[in-house]
Amino acid sequence: MAQLFELHPDNPQMRLLKQAVAMLAKGEVLAVPTDSSYALVCHLDDKAAADKLRRIRGVDDKHHLTLLCRDLSELSSYARVDNRQFRLLKSATPGPYTFILEASKEVPRRLSHPSRKTIGLRVPDHQVLQALLTLHNGPLLAATLIIPGDVEPLNDAQDIRERLEHQLAAVIDAGACHREPTTVVDLSGEEPLIVREGRGPLAALGL
Repeated sequence: MAQLFELHPDNPQMRLLKQAVAMLAKGEVLAVPTDSSYALVCHLDDKAAADKLRRIRGVDDKHHLTLLCRDLSELSSYARVDNRQFRLLKSATPGPYTFILEASKEVPRRLSHPSRKTIGLRVPDHQVLQALLTLHNGPLLAATLIIPGDVEPLNDAQDIRERLEHQLAAVIDAGACHREPTTVVDLSGEEPLIVREGRGPLAALGL
């Protein structure tokens, strides 16, 4: 059965986060809270873990997975960003937005979109998740936690644990989070394109 790590939302217990990071290093998939909905996460450089994450989510390699980054300096290592794009990113991060950008050479080919060479990137505004990313010392590969057949993300840790108990190594519980996914903005073309309007308000982007 998946472990349940119950963490204080403002002062998370480091020993539990270290256990979670050790699981990620072993190729496990975890469910974590974000500033939008719960997400599935795994190690960026582990192909088997990424394949497992896709199976749980019920998506193929044409579905954009997202890199969760601590800040914009980390984000720029994995995407090609010009000055116009950077200003927009800076205005909306950290926050509940996912940006589709041209992938840099740092991103393994198998993780970028197979035909477009793009990657989804975001900087979450969630204290527990930021602490996990800091301990992990690098981005995590992520997907919104929507179980195949459902239309909304799961947002209750106990429910996630019961429904995915044999597919996840652990669920991080820092209290219920939102059920609304991120706003997705494609910045890989000439002009910003709204792919999905979610929790992040468009006004903050000037769009």
